[in-house]
Amino acid sequence: MQCRHSDRIGQSTRPPRVAVVGAGVGGLAAALHLAASGAEVCVLEAADAPGGKLQPVRLGEHLLDAGPTVLTMRWVFDELAALAGQSLEDATGLTRLPVLARHHWPDGSRFDLPADPAAALDAIGDFAGAAEAHRYRAFCERIRGVHDTLLHSFMAAQRPTPWSLAWRVARQGPHGLARIAPFHSLWHELGRHFHDPRLRQLFGRYATYCGGSPQLAPATLMVVAHVEQQGVWSLPGGLYRLAQVLVGWLRARAVPVRCGCAVRALHWRGARVAGVVLAGGEVVAADHVVFNGDVSALPAGLLGDGARAAAAPVSAHARSLSALTWTAVVPRLAADLLRHNVYFAHDGPHEFQQLFGERRLPADPTIYLCAQDREATTGAPAPHERLLCLVNAPALGRGAQGLPEAAALRACERQVQQRLADAGLPIALGGPREGLLRRGPAEFAARYPGSGGALYGRAPHGWRASFARAAARSAVPGLSLAGGSVHPGPGLPMAALSGRLAAQRACEALGLPMAQA
Repeated sequence: MQCRHSDRIGQSTRPPRVAVVGAGVGGLAAALHLAASGAEVCVLEAADAPGGKLQPVRLGEHLLDAGPTVLTMRWVFDELAALAGQSLEDATGLTRLPVLARHHWPDGSRFDLPADPAAALDAIGDFAGAAEAHRYRAFCERIRGVHDTLLHSFMAAQRPTPWSLAWRVARQGPHGLARIAPFHSLWHELGRHFHDPRLRQLFGRYATYCGGSPQLAPATLMVVAHVEQQGVWSLPGGLYRLAQVLVGWLRARAVPVRCGCAVRALHWRGARVAGVVLAGGEVVAADHVVFNGDVSALPAGLLGDGARAAAAPVSAHARSLSALTWTAVVPRLAADLLRHNVYFAHDGPHEFQQLFGERRLPADPTIYLCAQDREATTGAPAPHERLLCLVNAPALGRGAQGLPEAAALRACERQVQQRLADAGLPIALGGPREGLLRRGPAEFAARYPGSGGALYGRAPHGWRASFARAAARSAVPGLSLAGGSVHPGPGLPMAALSGRLAAQRACEALGLPMAQA
């Protein structure tokens, strides 16, 4: 079939072909939408296994989550299951967590935040007093409004401009823009809602879910709190199984998912993309290509010079956070852990000043610990448990000071190990040993080409940042974009929504009706 030099494909006796580059959640979601819409789809993944940031780490006989550890916005994945004619619950056995996380502060205080808003209201009253519980109730009302305002006008929509979003929000009532407070920082707005600095620090952590600082990210990120109130799920075995389920649904539709197939460049027919060229020279012909990788790889020329125009480059100083992580298998700890545990820094604002202002590992970092075998619903506790320990780190970048090089990494490692030991968690993090893997910005930069180690694409700083992300429709005819570095943003559900938006653009270009769940 010959492609017309326009955004639409001519009539043909065979289904249009789409190559999806990258088997992360965004690419897998795009492939499911396209296959359900009648396209002939092939997924190409450079790594040895699908999943992108969901790929697990293997330590001996154990598989561990090493990236995302929670599932939210379940309806996004229920929609994918419906497209596949499946049930998400039957396929995954997912479990809703009653407590979002256990939070610890340096003063010795501890707080478990329930997922249910009514239970959280009572818990906050017990923890911080009746006045703070009253303010939390007002906060919940506001974040519900923020969610309802942004869901269809921004998160599930093709990337809007500031003006189109303002128009859509204005149609919802005169207080829409004031409710979402796009021109104020998350930290500022949380200070209006909470007088207890511990709660301000707790809810400010949501900025890091998008790789940003609460002092610099817009108040719209309050929406994350509402999303978590709607449910946080875990999967038996690990969240990495979600990618395996999506791949199974694709293969049931006869969609090949080819791993170990690095794409070297786009293949062209005239001025239009006509497929991809693999590292070994094989050409995979396609009428449309969906790129599911860090969008910075394109202007960097990692898919050839012809792809440079597909997206604007992201400067090193505009990159989101990276991370320093340890995955470990240890004898079961005696400490009272939940699945999600947070150990806050003494001075939250100073921590983010060091991360973004000084671009170095903080001297006193907030520590996240995912105890992946806690809260199991069946069976006796295993003799060993799987842990993911994470602290935020600056992404790599030219001219940055104090990058996490060997000495800085060791100092941070010692600090984290001591903090955990003080909390009753004697976990050995230093030195190479069986049952332990450390990764930092350099390793993430190598795993995700073009990213510079940033795990969330562009940092969500300032009201313009959300509009600076690349859209599903690229500037290159025949190429659509998906993944956490493009609109609507990072995180599993957002990446899946980006896949739907990329599939929608591809369907428009190919003249296919988009399948509805």
